[in-house]
Amino acid sequence: MGSLASVELDGRSLRLADLEAVAVHRARTQLSSRAIERIDRARQSIEQILDRGETVYGVNTGFGHLAKVSIGSADLTQLQCNLVRSHAVGMGAPFSIETTRAITLLRANVLAAGHSGVNRRVVEQLLRFLNLGIHPWIPQQGSVGASGDLAPLAHLALVLFGEGWVHGPDGTRVPTRDEFERLGIEAIELEAKEGLALINGTQAMTGLGALAVRRAQRLCSIADLIGAMTVEAKLGSHRPFDHRLHDLRPHPGQQQSAANMRKLLEGGTIAESHLDCDKVQDSYSLRCIPQVHGAARDSISHCASVLERELNSVTDNPTVFPDSGEVISGGNFHGQPVAIALDLLAIGIAELGAISERRIEQLVNPRLSGLPPFLSENAGLHSGFMISQVTAAALASENKGLCHPSSVDSIPTSANQEDHVSMGPISARQAMAVVENTERILGIELLTSCQALDLQSPLEPAIGPSTALNFVRQQIPRLHGDRILCDDQELAAQMIRDGSLLTAIEDLLGTLA
Repeated sequence: MGSLASVELDGRSLRLADLEAVAVHRARTQLSSRAIERIDRARQSIEQILDRGETVYGVNTGFGHLAKVSIGSADLTQLQCNLVRSHAVGMGAPFSIETTRAITLLRANVLAAGHSGVNRRVVEQLLRFLNLGIHPWIPQQGSVGASGDLAPLAHLALVLFGEGWVHGPDGTRVPTRDEFERLGIEAIELEAKEGLALINGTQAMTGLGALAVRRAQRLCSIADLIGAMTVEAKLGSHRPFDHRLHDLRPHPGQQQSAANMRKLLEGGTIAESHLDCDKVQDSYSLRCIPQVHGAARDSISHCASVLERELNSVTDNPTVFPDSGEVISGGNFHGQPVAIALDLLAIGIAELGAISERRIEQLVNPRLSGLPPFLSENAGLHSGFMISQVTAAALASENKGLCHPSSVDSIPTSANQEDHVSMGPISARQAMAVVENTERILGIELLTSCQALDLQSPLEPAIGPSTALNFVRQQIPRLHGDRILCDDQELAAQMIRDGSLLTAIEDLLGTLA
């Protein structure tokens, strides 16, 4: 569905890769003809309800605890604007531009499914924002994940009718009306049901969570690569990655990781150099790479399947069924499926960071490495990578706190009408923080494994580690004496984050699992 150049929305077939294309790579978006037809039919159902004078929640009533209050037809537009204004109570730093684009895309995709009852121009306005680079200022805090992400989505909805704030050209918060005037954009007027349709859903937690999943998926292959570099730098055995072992325990992630290790560790002279080594077994952080990385892979795979379903789920309340003309109130806005999946994602990724930190210790600790202390050629005068391991330890420990599952928490809201909530937005923010921390931990392992491979010269590492070493050395020189390492560490993390390191390996070896 779509390509990096253009993504067509139909409310049914959006993929995680499509979301990333729009959110990160600024692919253009448009509505499919099928979506236009469904949107128009659902709106006709709402108009028919209004013509018949029926009382329907969210269309001509108050909201939440005020659902029994009927609203006259003359006040329906004011009702929708009041709803959005009253729910725009988010606080804290705004979501990133990438996350804001993901949220906007997902809200448009839900409306495109044709069960929300909005006018087509509402969806077209959201897509106009994406295509023109208009990015609502959406504070990250304030949603409990049921009835959906009310506060974040209200800040998005404000911008449709010219209120609230957007990210200005210089990144600062500017009034929406000023940006509309600069770009020649006209605000739209919300009609019956449209305010509620814009704010009822899981798109904030799902948008942020989907971007975290995409980065997590790449981290798995990168973790295998960097783990293979450490195996070589430590003169570790390749036998634990024998396919016969892993065929006896056929977890998909474990088998994928083991296959990657075998591919990455082909060639070189290091393996031959210790054929007569008297070491019986390597430490778990080397020997059990497929088992630990594989478990992380499987958790990410589960989360990806949950979120991809959620991308194309209708999360409105009430929901319009044009075929029957019915409008049914329910609870599809509840974020529990997403919250639990994202908590699992955080746990899986944190373990990639935890085992990476242990491999860093294996490299810098002279009692474990067989290499100069802290990988310094003049230890004592120079401290080498001593404190980089401390940074990795700090990040790994921070991840442990971030893995407390938010989805097991709940607090009643809205006069106890919403008496069980998912806390999914907190799960999403925590999962993304764990991903970012783990990218940095793996970046530190990348630097230390490169230094250790240099110290093992003239032994030649296997083709995967050798290629990665050469790629890193084009941008980050070998450490000969002490220097400030923070920028090196951030650059190494960026190589992981932007996919350039993985691309360099896959260009040579083919796609890793």
